[in-house]
Amino acid sequence: MMNLTPTELERLTIFTAAEFARRNRRDGVKLSHPEAVALITDEMMHAARRGMPYEEIIDMAGKTLTAADVMPGVPAMIPVICAEGCFPEGTKMMVVFSPIAPEAGAVVPGEIICADDELELNAGRDAVEVEVVNRGDRDIQVRSHAHFFEVNRALEFDREKAFGMRLDSPSGVGQRFEPGIPKTVRLVAFAGNRRALGFGGLVQGPLDEPNVRARALDAARARGYRGA
Repeated sequence: MMNLTPTELERLTIFTAAEFARRNRRDGVKLSHPEAVALITDEMMHAARRGMPYEEIIDMAGKTLTAADVMPGVPAMIPVICAEGCFPEGTKMMVVFSPIAPEAGAVVPGEIICADDELELNAGRDAVEVEVVNRGDRDIQVRSHAHFFEVNRALEFDREKAFGMRLDSPSGVGQRFEPGIPKTVRLVAFAGNRRALGFGGLVQGPLDEPNVRARALDAARARGYRGA
């Protein structure tokens, strides 16, 4: 019976994944992200056990795989590999940066490639402008995805005018409202399936159902939303 430590079990897992990667590589199968990491890590750890100097291991790790060996986007997904190596003089952390050099013009996962021409956001949407005053005692931030009708009750503006609307801003961008300082913002109508769920809980469903606006306004007034 073999009693293995967690470190030894992890080493066997790395070796198994690396062997899987080596078989794929021999058969001309491009390696995935986990396979590439396992293969490079295994080579580094084995080199350390053989007593190869640290600097030579790092150099070797950067030459183990090329962009042609892996699936598109994988080089950009591995900015660094860190592994503990068992050297004759003791354990050391081995760190190699950008172990797989990307090809020119290669795919970068998550990269946003924009068209050459300008893009008009929210083209053709119904839009309104409302003046907003923060009647609270601290700054309030509203993100572009929020149903503006349901934002913080301390913000005073024409709530009915803002029903079914959100900030006319790119995704993730917001507006900050400082106490007592009026600010005019532009709102655009929601698109898609036009369902408002969550937020202040004033709608909780389709925005275009009969009487939903009136019910939401009554709920907002009952809860003390300013401008309702």
